[in-house]
Amino acid sequence: MRCVIARFPFDLTKSDVLQSMEGAVPEPVTGESVIIGRRTYPAKQVGGVITGQDRRDFSAGEVVRAMTRLGFTCVGLPQPAAPTHTLSPLQRASAMLGTPLSG
Repeated sequence: MRCVIARFPFDLTKSDVLQSMEGAVPEPVTGESVIIGRRTYPAKQVGGVITGQDRRDFSAGEVVRAMTRLGFTCVGLPQPAAPTHTLSPLQRASAMLGTPLSG
């Protein structure tokens, strides 16, 4: 399948990606990731290995799009949890001053 990563076209297949990533040690995941086999790799690491390009030349989104089209499972950025209880400005100021909150 033809995929464009870092403005360059690549003809990739799922087996090509599996072969390229064989033996690669996964780096710690801090953003978008791709599950290849039983391992989870950062998207930028996968893109660097399969294209030979510098990681600064492409976005993680380009790699995620290409890997999704090839049938790999991709995990996006984790969404921040919504705060369960927010303090009013008065309560926040009271907490900063160390005085007991009322109400």
